[in-house]
Amino acid sequence: MAETIIGIDIGGTAVKIGFLNKQGDIIHKWEIDTNKEKQGLYIIDEIWNSVASKISEFQMTNILGIGVGAPGFVDKTTGIVYEAVNIGWKDFELGKELEKRSGLPVYVENDVNLVALAENWIGAGNNAKELIAITLGTGVGSGVIANGKILNGMNGTAGEIGHIIADPEGYPCNCGRIGCLDTIASATGIVNQAMDKIAETPESGLAALYQENGKIDAKDIFNFAKKGDMVSESVINRTADILGLLIANAATMINPSKIIIGGGVSKAGEHLLRPVRNSFQKYSLPRISDNCTIDIAKLGNDAGMIGAAYLVKQETQEVVLHV
Repeated sequence: MAETIIGIDIGGTAVKIGFLNKQGDIIHKWEIDTNKEKQGLYIIDEIWNSVASKISEFQMTNILGIGVGAPGFVDKTTGIVYEAVNIGWKDFELGKELEKRSGLPVYVENDVNLVALAENWIGAGNNAKELIAITLGTGVGSGVIANGKILNGMNGTAGEIGHIIADPEGYPCNCGRIGCLDTIASATGIVNQAMDKIAETPESGLAALYQENGKIDAKDIFNFAKKGDMVSESVINRTADILGLLIANAATMINPSKIIIGGGVSKAGEHLLRPVRNSFQKYSLPRISDNCTIDIAKLGNDAGMIGAAYLVKQETQEVVLHV
């Protein structure tokens, strides 16, 4: 039987799990809820119980290893999740705990680093040697590939573009600082900006929607911008301008040929991408921007699992090469 890889993508709401082959094809995939009770105490047991049940059901015998992605600050070399705020983990030995239960080799990475690996492997990256992947969802995540490998840094904190300060007098960030890109370009940040605008222009169409429903989301803001709502358009333009500026600064460090944008906010497509590209072009060194394309990610919600499979493939190949 061909070797199978288990890919796990731990999110704040759901854990996506799959059996994949070494080419990145998904054999079977499923989800379980992320149980955040008692600071995520039960998450690993529930993941492994679910995986063990599926291994038995599919009679999987030739498993190469487990790749697992987690949000927050992750040290790939130790398998420790130093902090994952939306799960409740702090200094959690994810790799060790999953190895203990499974008896299999486990490889751990930050979740968006896995998105970068997946998109570069079989998605929008086309095997670029230098690539930046950004996910715009509830927060802003990012992964950087330099010289063909994920850039981790000394303790797994490299490439956190979402925590570059964009506005020192802006909104508080969950990292404890003020004005990170996370507070502007995330879905939450876009809504916060819109709420400020609604307070300033209570006669706008967006303000009317808020008064009617008692809430708005990022999708509403993009939809109203498409209809010509000036308040919504101004929020999107500011967001895209700041995002393009910070991407341009990050690109100066690694000179990428590809920048990939994914996550829920990226579903806005060209309405987001066009102003981001314009901003990137405006702020970048021409030598960088002239040779770099910005595209929407292709793999959607499967990217984390696929990246986890690639991580196992990459790590086991390196082990073989060093033997």
